[in-house]
Amino acid sequence: MAMNYKYVRIQGKELAENTMYAKGVFSMCWQLIQNDAMEEEDADLYREIDKWFAEVLPFPDPCRRQESVVCWFKTENADEMMKMIRPALWLLEKYNHPYYLVYTNTPGEIIYEDQYQIVVKTDGFFQIEPVQPSFSPAEDADSEDSIG
Repeated sequence: MAMNYKYVRIQGKELAENTMYAKGVFSMCWQLIQNDAMEEEDADLYREIDKWFAEVLPFPDPCRRQESVVCWFKTENADEMMKMIRPALWLLEKYNHPYYLVYTNTPGEIIYEDQYQIVVKTDGFFQIEPVQPSFSPAEDADSEDSIG
Protein backbone atom coordinates (compact mmCIF):
# COMPACT_ATOMS: atom_id res chain seq x y z
CA MET A 1 0.00 0.00 0.00
CA ALA A 2 1.56 3.29 -1.13
CA MET A 3 1.22 6.29 1.16
CA ASN A 4 1.31 9.91 0.17
CA TYR A 5 3.25 12.07 2.58
CA LYS A 6 3.05 15.84 2.82
CA TYR A 7 6.52 16.53 4.27
CA VAL A 8 10.08 15.20 4.09
CA ARG A 9 13.11 16.03 6.23
CA ILE A 10 16.72 14.93 5.85
CA GLN A 11 18.26 14.54 9.28
CA GLY A 12 21.14 12.90 11.08
CA LYS A 13 21.73 11.08 14.34
CA GLU A 14 23.09 13.99 16.34
CA LEU A 15 20.79 16.37 18.20
CA ALA A 16 20.96 20.13 17.85
CA GLU A 17 21.51 21.75 21.24
CA ASN A 18 18.84 24.43 20.77
CA THR A 19 16.09 22.04 19.62
CA MET A 20 17.09 18.65 21.06
CA TYR A 21 15.93 17.39 17.66
CA ALA A 22 17.98 15.64 14.97
CA LYS A 23 20.16 18.06 12.99
CA GLY A 24 19.13 18.71 9.41
CA VAL A 25 21.15 18.23 6.23
CA PHE A 26 22.43 21.82 6.12
CA SER A 27 23.70 21.71 9.71
CA MET A 28 25.36 18.35 9.16
CA CYS A 29 27.26 19.58 6.10
CA TRP A 30 28.32 22.83 7.76
CA GLN A 31 29.51 20.82 10.78
CA LEU A 32 31.76 18.73 8.51
CA ILE A 33 33.24 21.93 7.06
CA GLN A 34 33.70 23.60 10.46
CA ASN A 35 35.39 20.46 11.83
CA ASP A 36 37.81 20.44 8.85
CA ALA A 37 36.52 16.97 7.97
CA MET A 38 35.69 17.92 4.38
CA GLU A 39 38.24 18.42 1.60
CA GLU A 40 38.31 21.99 0.28
CA GLU A 41 36.92 21.04 -3.14
CA ASP A 42 33.98 19.31 -1.46
CA ALA A 43 33.49 22.24 0.91
CA ASP A 44 33.33 24.54 -2.12
CA LEU A 45 30.71 22.26 -3.69
CA TYR A 46 28.61 22.43 -0.54
CA ARG A 47 28.96 26.22 -0.36
CA GLU A 48 27.53 26.41 -3.91
CA ILE A 49 24.62 24.16 -2.89
CA ASP A 50 23.98 26.30 0.19
CA LYS A 51 24.19 29.48 -1.89
CA TRP A 52 21.52 28.17 -4.30
CA PHE A 53 19.20 27.33 -1.40
CA ALA A 54 19.83 30.75 0.19
CA GLU A 55 18.79 32.42 -3.08
CA VAL A 56 15.72 30.23 -3.74
CA LEU A 57 14.43 29.18 -0.34
CA PRO A 58 13.18 31.83 2.08
CA PHE A 59 15.04 31.85 5.41
CA PRO A 60 12.23 31.84 8.01
CA ASP A 61 12.58 34.26 10.92
CA PRO A 62 12.22 31.50 13.58
CA CYS A 63 15.25 29.76 12.01
CA ARG A 64 17.20 33.01 11.76
CA ARG A 65 16.58 33.56 15.50
CA GLN A 66 17.63 29.94 16.24
CA GLU A 67 14.34 29.20 17.96
CA SER A 68 13.45 25.66 18.92
CA VAL A 69 12.14 24.76 15.44
CA VAL A 70 12.87 22.41 12.54
CA CYS A 71 12.15 22.70 8.83
CA TRP A 72 10.50 20.19 6.53
CA PHE A 73 10.30 20.29 2.73
CA LYS A 74 6.82 20.04 1.26
CA THR A 75 6.74 16.89 -0.87
CA GLU A 76 4.38 18.52 -3.38
CA ASN A 77 7.16 20.97 -4.33
CA ALA A 78 10.20 18.94 -3.26
CA ASP A 79 11.39 17.65 -6.65
CA GLU A 80 13.58 20.67 -7.40
CA MET A 81 14.78 20.88 -3.79
CA MET A 82 15.68 17.18 -3.69
CA LYS A 83 17.48 17.44 -7.06
CA MET A 84 19.62 20.27 -5.69
CA ILE A 85 20.24 18.58 -2.31
CA ARG A 86 21.44 15.24 -3.78
CA PRO A 87 25.09 16.41 -4.06
CA ALA A 88 24.99 17.28 -0.34
CA LEU A 89 23.73 13.76 0.41
CA TRP A 90 26.57 12.41 -1.71
CA LEU A 91 28.98 14.46 0.44
CA LEU A 92 27.48 13.05 3.64
CA GLU A 93 27.90 9.54 2.23
CA LYS A 94 31.47 10.26 1.12
CA TYR A 95 32.37 11.32 4.65
CA ASN A 96 30.48 8.41 6.25
CA HIS A 97 28.00 10.71 7.94
CA PRO A 98 24.69 8.86 8.42
CA TYR A 99 21.44 10.55 7.49
CA TYR A 100 17.79 9.60 7.20
CA LEU A 101 14.94 10.73 4.98
CA VAL A 102 11.93 11.08 7.24
CA TYR A 103 8.46 11.38 5.76
CA THR A 104 5.39 12.43 7.73
CA ASN A 105 1.93 13.93 7.55
CA THR A 106 2.03 15.05 11.20
CA PRO A 107 5.20 17.09 11.77
CA GLY A 108 3.87 19.06 14.73
CA GLU A 109 2.71 22.65 15.23
CA ILE A 110 3.42 24.59 12.03
CA ILE A 111 4.47 28.19 12.78
CA TYR A 112 5.73 29.17 9.30
CA GLU A 113 4.92 28.06 5.78
CA ASP A 114 5.97 29.05 2.27
CA GLN A 115 5.86 27.44 -1.16
CA TYR A 116 8.63 24.92 -0.40
CA GLN A 117 8.80 24.36 3.34
CA ILE A 118 7.21 24.47 6.75
CA VAL A 119 8.73 25.31 10.13
CA VAL A 120 7.55 23.36 13.16
CA LYS A 121 7.97 24.03 16.88
CA THR A 122 9.98 21.39 18.73
CA ASP A 123 9.27 22.59 22.28
CA GLY A 124 7.54 19.71 24.01
CA PHE A 125 7.52 17.67 20.80
CA PHE A 126 9.08 14.59 22.35
CA GLN A 127 7.73 12.89 25.44
CA ILE A 128 9.96 10.62 27.50
CA GLU A 129 8.05 7.66 28.85
CA PRO A 130 9.13 4.57 30.79
CA VAL A 131 9.99 1.47 28.81
CA GLN A 132 7.01 -0.82 28.54
CA PRO A 133 7.27 -4.42 29.75
CA SER A 134 8.64 -6.90 27.24
CA PHE A 135 6.23 -8.59 24.88
CA SER A 136 8.34 -11.75 25.03
CA PRO A 137 6.87 -14.71 26.90
CA ALA A 138 8.44 -15.28 30.29
CA GLU A 139 11.50 -17.48 30.14
CA ASP A 140 11.06 -20.90 31.71
CA ALA A 141 14.12 -21.54 33.86
CA ASP A 142 14.02 -25.25 32.98
CA SER A 143 13.76 -24.69 29.21
CA GLU A 144 17.55 -24.53 28.74
CA ASP A 145 17.94 -27.92 30.43
CA SER A 146 15.37 -29.52 28.15
CA ILE A 147 17.10 -28.37 24.92
CA GLY A 148 19.30 -30.93 23.28
